Amino acid sequence: MTSVTHDRSAVQGSRTRSGLAFAVVSAMTFALSGTLARGLLDAGWTAGSAVAARIAIAAVVLVVPGLLALRGRWHLLRSNGLLVTTYGVAAVAGAQLCYFYAISYMQVSVALLIEYTAPVAVVLWLWLRHGNRPHRLTVAGAIVAALGLVLVLDVISGADLNAIGIAWGLGAMVGAATYFVIGGDTDNGLPPITLAAGGLVVGGVVLLAAGLVGVLPMHATTIDVSYDGVVVPWWVPVLALGLVTAAVAYVTGIEAARRLGSRLASFIALFEVLMALVFAWLLLDELPRAIQLLGGLLVLAGVVVVKLGEGRSALVIEPLPEPDLSERSAA
Repeated sequence: MTSVTHDRSAVQGSRTRSGLAFAVVSAMTFALSGTLARGLLDAGWTAGSAVAARIAIAAVVLVVPGLLALRGRWHLLRSNGLLVTTYGVAAVAGAQLCYFYAISYMQVSVALLIEYTAPVAVVLWLWLRHGNRPHRLTVAGAIVAALGLVLVLDVISGADLNAIGIAWGLGAMVGAATYFVIGGDTDNGLPPITLAAGGLVVGGVVLLAAGLVGVLPMHATTIDVSYDGVVVPWWVPVLALGLVTAAVAYVTGIEAARRLGSRLASFIALFEVLMALVFAWLLLDELPRAIQLLGGLLVLAGVVVVKLGEGRSALVIEPLPEPDLSERSAA
């Protein structure tokens, strides 16, 4: 019995470690998208074109591996059609479109802050929908991480608020929360790469349709792109956006959510904001201020506290029942 409990603990520990690794990779790759897109925007691309190219390339790359991962279990796609569609519309296309419109009404930092309240939304959803009441440490970690985000995004210097912009930002937050909740669902039977591929295909179709009807402005150029004095062909950041910041980012994000749970994975994803500052510094020569670095430390501290809270609220592994020796001896 002791060995079984030890084995279960070892397996859980291994899943947690791999989940943390996947979460960090996902956050880092997602964070790179903004810096890469900035170069394209400066070269004459619209945000809609950059986002659509990113999602479309990732969908093309993952669709075949995603289908192969099913191993002929096509019923999983049929039974989860609504789930994949929701993921693609809300978590992929919806989050991108809402964020795009939010920054057209308000400062980028404020829009980011609203979108990254998603971990709080995940905690509330799991509490209200599934009764997973958060531990006090989880709540404390959420508050610390939120304070860190305020400093990282440098919104304390004052920012203009717009009701329409706030509404779009909340829409982006819902999309981000949907990404973590659906990504962490282990009951649907879909392999992570299949869910990612399906969502990207749906999201790509939605974004391209939005561009065709004129809802999402799209314009692209073939001008070389510059990153802190280094000039590269336009297709280099475009491929990197699709392969690294979408294909890798979504697959590793789903893997992380399934190993860590939606709640913890959503908090670790706050690393994306910190890494976005680092990539902007390295590729765009945008050095973060001291107050932003302090905010980054608070984000890290908040995630650690949340992880401690998750450990306290985890279910205790029940020991296996002892065999009934009386019945065996009677036989």
